[in-house]
Amino acid sequence: MSFLNIDSVKAHTFDAIVIGSGISGGWSAKELCEKGLKTLVLERGRDVKHVIDYPTTMKNPWEFEHRGQVPLEIRNQYPGGRMSFMREETMHWAIKPNEQPYIEEQPFQWTRGYHVGGKSLLWARQTQRWSDLDFEGPKRDGFAIDWPIRYADLAPWYSHVEKFAGISGNKDNLPQLPDGEFLPAFEMSCVEQHFRDVVGKNYKDRPIIHGRCAHVTEPKQIHLDQGRASCQNRNLCNRGCPYGGYFSSNSSTLPWAMKTGKMTLRPHSVVHSIIYDEKKQKATGVRVVDANTKEVIEFYAKIIFVNASALNSNLILLNSISNRFPNGIGNDSGTLGKYVACHNYRGKLSADVEGFLDKRTDGKNPSNAYLPRFRNLYKQETDFLRGYSVGIGSGRGLVQNSGGVGEELKQNLLNPKLGNWSISSWMQGETVPIESNHVRLHETLKDQYGIPQLVTSVSWTENDDKMVNDYIKEMTEMFTLAGFKNVRGGDSHSNPGADIHEMGGVRMGNDPKTSMLNKWNQLHSCKNVFVTDGACMTSTSTQNPSLTYMAFAARAVDYAVKELKKSNL
Repeated sequence: MSFLNIDSVKAHTFDAIVIGSGISGGWSAKELCEKGLKTLVLERGRDVKHVIDYPTTMKNPWEFEHRGQVPLEIRNQYPGGRMSFMREETMHWAIKPNEQPYIEEQPFQWTRGYHVGGKSLLWARQTQRWSDLDFEGPKRDGFAIDWPIRYADLAPWYSHVEKFAGISGNKDNLPQLPDGEFLPAFEMSCVEQHFRDVVGKNYKDRPIIHGRCAHVTEPKQIHLDQGRASCQNRNLCNRGCPYGGYFSSNSSTLPWAMKTGKMTLRPHSVVHSIIYDEKKQKATGVRVVDANTKEVIEFYAKIIFVNASALNSNLILLNSISNRFPNGIGNDSGTLGKYVACHNYRGKLSADVEGFLDKRTDGKNPSNAYLPRFRNLYKQETDFLRGYSVGIGSGRGLVQNSGGVGEELKQNLLNPKLGNWSISSWMQGETVPIESNHVRLHETLKDQYGIPQLVTSVSWTENDDKMVNDYIKEMTEMFTLAGFKNVRGGDSHSNPGADIHEMGGVRMGNDPKTSMLNKWNQLHSCKNVFVTDGACMTSTSTQNPSLTYMAFAARAVDYAVKELKKSNL
């Protein structure tokens, strides 16, 4: 029997384990495998193979049984489900609440991607770099702790991931939004160009640009080698893109890692905890519950990358207890699960546009125009901390005429007329992490896998309220100057989490007494565990975070492998 046990342990032993197969997990896997490490990737959900498992990607509207709507009896099985996935074309991404119930101590909307590829198949694909204005923000205004890195530390890694992922954009030469390695950008509509020109004439510090996004607009050899093609401007991204036009783990990093022969992908693997060895004083593996059989299985590795998505990464670390770490692995500082933050999307405005009736759009823009942060950039000038960026989109829809009978009706339906132009905007505000905004494990309630349920306790603050009011005031003023009519909207009062940008809880910092991770995304007190998803974030910035997660993952793997070769891990 002893020989069988040895063989079993050997079969379950790898050089590295990656928890999660989403944006950061895919990058961790790619980099580890490319560097020669035998790597196990654990995904709690089902397998999704690129192209093969996108069931609705090529369907026309009339091919859906309910014309896109979800029958009430099915919808009722997903109370509180994110409405963008409550459509026939995206229902294959929805998860039922009983898969992983959680306790909302404060109202919180938690969107999860439980399948191979995770939320890399569901994201909005906006990919702005952070600048030193973001990394220095906490130190500058004295709220939250200082980041242990600066832009110079991450810049080469931004370039590294951008070249591989394929990012479209323009060189805009803005200090608050560093330029990157760009493919040709999408074009703004005539209305967005008009708005840009008006704002440029009336404000010195409010540049309207096209948002940088993870879409291949002009494939380079590295994208062709991945089997990816140009974005087809279909704007059906959330169904899964068979062309690989936008970046996802499924179309890019995971197949690349698989080609090395070093990756083992294990779906249906719900991570229970990280195993800590008291004698070796390091983590030795990961404990998994098989989602189908409920069997508890242990896998072993020299290094572990935690990329389960921010809140689940917090949950796993909190549930990884031992004599050395009774409050969660690496939690000497007592900050694990605390300082959770997200982005403030509450402000939304739209307006009617007169004119431009001789123009229409050609194809669909999967991205949008973008106003980078312009508040409190270099000094505190408002009654709220930090600032917000603004997404801007416009369009001209069709007006369907179903009047008439016979041939007249047929012609009316086949030849819809163009309507008037409209424009909309939405804010993405930086929330300041505070200790009371946290997640923790429930003391008694567990899920179907025997894992404690997560308690979410995250609320808006007065700072967030003031920021929303400023956005409404400033954007209303800008829309009015541009001649737009019937400006409407305001504060949606959406709950935290609606942005799908959960961050924090395992934050980076210089001081082990006030943070969990060092500048290499490495647990201060358990050196062979790295966290490179949203959980690691010290502050939230106003930019979308996914590109930064990718850069952190690639940078941390490079460091971890070097340390492994030096026998330091």
